Amino acid sequence: MQHFKVKLFATAQDAPVHEAIAVFHRWIQESALDETLIDVADYLHVPQGPGIILVAHEGIYSLDTENGRLGLTYTRRTELDGTDEERLRQAVGAVGRAAELLESSREFHGKLAFDRGQWEVAVNDRLLAPNTAETYEKLLPALAGVFPGKRFAHVGERRQLLRVAVS
Repeated sequence: MQHFKVKLFATAQDAPVHEAIAVFHRWIQESALDETLIDVADYLHVPQGPGIILVAHEGIYSLDTENGRLGLTYTRRTELDGTDEERLRQAVGAVGRAAELLESSREFHGKLAFDRGQWEVAVNDRLLAPNTAETYEKLLPALAGVFPGKRFAHVGERRQLLRVAVS
């Protein structure tokens, strides 16, 4: 499976999300992440939408309220060699590093925190990874390898991306 989409949920829902614009622009200027950072876009006008996004060549970061919960999402755009577990580990690591940087930024220090116990994993490819019980079963070994000791729940409807709640 390619193109993992990983969301790390915020502990509170009232963070000043608009502040991410300045933070993400600074990350581009400072090359703060291990990816080729390109641009920032503001989608705060979209209810339960992508919020503020940071576009990188390899993936997209967003401080979003999709599905009604504030969180930081990383969506892998380019293919990556390795096993499903290795590709999932890369996405989890990317969002984890970005979360640390956001939490420690002057704009969000003390205003935004992420719950490392609440994740959502999706596969952003409905053709190669349809939202079925069979695909979910194929993903379980990778999930168990990246999130040992956690519980997994297959969520969403068949027409949506394959999504798994991790807690």
